[in-house]
Amino acid sequence: MVKKSILDGKRVLAVDDEPDVLDTVEELLDMCVLDKAANFDTALNFLYSNMYDLVILDIQGVDGIELLKHSVARGFPTVMLTAHAATPEALKHSITLGASAFLPKEYISNLQEILEDVMLGKPQTLWWLHSMKFVTNYFDKKYGSDWKEKDEFFKNFMESLKKEND
Repeated sequence: MVKKSILDGKRVLAVDDEPDVLDTVEELLDMCVLDKAANFDTALNFLYSNMYDLVILDIQGVDGIELLKHSVARGFPTVMLTAHAATPEALKHSITLGASAFLPKEYISNLQEILEDVMLGKPQTLWWLHSMKFVTNYFDKKYGSDWKEKDEFFKNFMESLKKEND
């Protein structure tokens, strides 16, 4: 018996300028009703023309940080899924602007479980703790294991996540 996902039938917007990434998201989220946008204008039109249970945004190529502002303003839980812009600065902007999670594309196969965390109504700190294990793994390899300690913002953010979940 196949276990049903909380994502079954959920309306999702995926925005990325790479068609193969949109195809992968479509395959991973075949249980969802998925709208796909490959550029900023199409995405913005979708954001203001429809209601979404979740939004997935790339950063580079589609101005995902600006789209994040609009998505959060509409009240849509938004996950950042990015490769080239997977930087500490982009992570900081995403957190500050209200993203629900941040996932390097290297871990795209974990997208469904991150989205399920968001949809299950777990406290936001749990969403971040879950996605931060992927971010930390990726950033440690790319920027060195001390990337969090180099910025007071990340030290405080991680401490607050741990404190809220103790």
